Amino acid sequence: MRKQYDFSKAKRNPYARRLNKQVILSLGEATIVYFKEMERETRLPYQTLMGLYLGDCASSGRRLDMRWTEEGSKSD
Repeated sequence: MRKQYDFSKAKRNPYARRLNKQVILSLGEATIVYFKEMERETRLPYQTLMGLYLGDCASSGRRLDMRWTEEGSKSD
């Protein structure tokens, strides 16, 4: 290994924006169990499966149905 390297002609990685970012999430136990079961079936780490699923949701524009109803209210 050299003591010194010349980076004067170095170029930035053009794919750097595509790299994964680490985040912290709080997930329900049922969600974790679901993906860990999938891990056993696919032999892919459950964190990878979660990332693939979320990435698929983002690229397809999938949205949650976020309509909340009040408890005890009647729908007409």
